[in-house]
Amino acid sequence: MYSNEIKTLDFKCGYASILGIPNVGKSTLMNSILKTKLSITTSKPQTTRKKILGIYSDEDSQIIFLDTPGIVEPKYLLQKKMVESIDSALKEADIIISVVDTNKKTLSNFDETIIPLLKSANKSQVKFLVINKIDLIKKEELLQIIDMLNKKFQFDEIIPVSALTGFNVSELTATIKKYLPVHEPFYPTDILSQEPERFFISEIIREKVFEFYRDEIPYSTEVIIAEYKERENSKDYISAEIIIERESQKKIIIGKGGEALKKVGLRARKDIEKFLGREVFLELRVKVREDWRNDPRMMKDFGY
Repeated sequence: MYSNEIKTLDFKCGYASILGIPNVGKSTLMNSILKTKLSITTSKPQTTRKKILGIYSDEDSQIIFLDTPGIVEPKYLLQKKMVESIDSALKEADIIISVVDTNKKTLSNFDETIIPLLKSANKSQVKFLVINKIDLIKKEELLQIIDMLNKKFQFDEIIPVSALTGFNVSELTATIKKYLPVHEPFYPTDILSQEPERFFISEIIREKVFEFYRDEIPYSTEVIIAEYKERENSKDYISAEIIIERESQKKIIIGKGGEALKKVGLRARKDIEKFLGREVFLELRVKVREDWRNDPRMMKDFGY
């Protein structure tokens, strides 16, 4: 009994918010730490739209990661909501993890994107800088980047990683643990997220839309799970609606003879089954909701 009490008193728990501009690998980093794909990832920027909670737990600590959308200058209501979720994640954080990659454009935008957020943060919040994608550059280049960024802001820790290969990710996790406050776990230690299955299913389908379509189509799309039935003697039934803004986009999403939509459904179904660990029957429908990205009521209905 006594040893259990000591363990509880020594337990550390806190929130770590991950921020950065689009496409620097924030979602890949959280997935790599958790060793599970919670956040969807694509080669296109602004794939993440909502703050996504991922939970790392071990015998003496719990880190609640908040993966956030990429920092952008908002042009429509959806992007304003994305920026609001970043602000919310920053306020919750015990540790702020700023992620950059080794791309020159990313580094040149550092002063306008990351620095203002860090300066507005609470002084008690721990500030990490994670330099991602270091597998793409030489050691000499990395040292120059570290030196340059270290002069711009006094970070508590600067840690280079490759989220894709996993290089130095365990070291990052261990370093985060050192800064966690002593606290009992906020969540059960055997779960990875508090998000419902419906959310992850909709995200998987949206990921496939990002992968299959170009230009404005992915950014004009939302996915809603209209129906989800778990069935004992047959495949689970999932009915999903792909929401787009214009009738002309509907034709592109469906494709000639419905072939494009079938491909999206096939790829999505395979990943959904992998995520759930069971077979599903997936039905996709396409619906038009004019200018939904600027409609406050629809934005609220869609969970923003």
